[in-house]
Amino acid sequence: MTDYMAQLDATPEVDKFKQVRQWMDREPLPFFKALRERCPILVTPTATLVTRLEDCVEVLNQPKVFTVKLYDPKMSDYLMSHDDDAFHTREKSIMQGFLNRNDLSDVRVMVANIAKRLIDDAGGRLEAIHGYTRRVPATLVQDYFGLTGAALDDLIDWSYWNQADTFYNQPFDDHTSEERQRIVAEHARTSTALGTYIVELMARRLLAVKAEQARGLLFGLWYGLKKLLDRLSGRRRAPLSDDIVTRMLRSHWADAVDFDLKRIGVNAGGLLIGAIETTSQAVAQSVQFLLDHPDLLAQARTAAAKDDPTEFDAIVFEVLRFVPISPYLFRQASQAAVIARGTERETVIPAGAYVLILTQSAMFDPRAFDHPDTFDPGRNWYHQFHFGYGAHECLGRYIGAVMIPEMVRQLVLRPSLKADRPIDYAGGHLPQTYPLSWAGRAE
Repeated sequence: MTDYMAQLDATPEVDKFKQVRQWMDREPLPFFKALRERCPILVTPTATLVTRLEDCVEVLNQPKVFTVKLYDPKMSDYLMSHDDDAFHTREKSIMQGFLNRNDLSDVRVMVANIAKRLIDDAGGRLEAIHGYTRRVPATLVQDYFGLTGAALDDLIDWSYWNQADTFYNQPFDDHTSEERQRIVAEHARTSTALGTYIVELMARRLLAVKAEQARGLLFGLWYGLKKLLDRLSGRRRAPLSDDIVTRMLRSHWADAVDFDLKRIGVNAGGLLIGAIETTSQAVAQSVQFLLDHPDLLAQARTAAAKDDPTEFDAIVFEVLRFVPISPYLFRQASQAAVIARGTERETVIPAGAYVLILTQSAMFDPRAFDHPDTFDPGRNWYHQFHFGYGAHECLGRYIGAVMIPEMVRQLVLRPSLKADRPIDYAGGHLPQTYPLSWAGRAE
């Protein structure tokens, strides 16, 4: 076994984080285990790593102390870049109401239908990343979130570069200056395109909503607006469906609530950015893990064939404990702060310091889990960090909690499913290609 601490002690101070980052990327579980046992809070010149569940929770429960300030330059004025203030609370609460959990059974059916169609049309061979793991959530973004009128490839592109810059182009990410600049430039390009699209979407859909609302009382005005809308769009339109954008535009807010058309547009864009790339990575890595473990694949196939998805979903979320979309969350200290006060690992974090909360390590902490190294789908959901934790827990977590396992399920049900090659990350963090093949239709 690697003696991580001895190697780290022998590493020059200036190179310590580079070595730490290599272990995090290439062999996270044994490295995290060594840290939990011997150095639960590791201070390096670049960032401090927190490994135990109770310390991770302590940090994440102090959003004004351990902040998401690093999001600020990457985002427009979106709720995720705010820490425990009126703006964040108001907008997240409003959006949680629109993303009604009563929709989840219908969302699951939508996901299943989209997934089946893509797999059936593929004819037994599929490049899974762009052809499936990104395309299913992008289609849901259109059909359920209501971001219509844009090509799927554009939706995917806009989500990808926002995610790549915001979450994987930070000071502790290993990029050359040229790579950093390229990611920033692509983010700027796609943000401009997304902003233009959102303005057009709001204008088009607001006109449709106003026409719909006027129909009962002012039929003549409605008819004129409808004809104008048909002329502007170049085609006849079906009645508005019940999607999230339409829900937002149909709703009425007092001025004091401060949720106007601009806020609707920003939040519509946020739904897109958050939905596609994270889902893609979770699904691809879950499928690869199952294919690499035939005994677990057989267990998953048996569960996938049942009408009740509960057992299968639990398998997928246990898989994601081993292969999460990221092994950490990151924060920046707004002031000097102490972690694990009164313990042997008590550590002072200076103002401005970066903190990596190793959530994957926390999910293997024996202080919270029995036999953490064992694959056990029956674990406590509340000790998982798949959708973040605390104030910045993912807005769409409940949608993700049905979409991700259902997408995995539809692939697992294919007879003789196999990977022609492993996932290719093309030198980055996000999956780029993953060729799959299978024999026949779903079992």
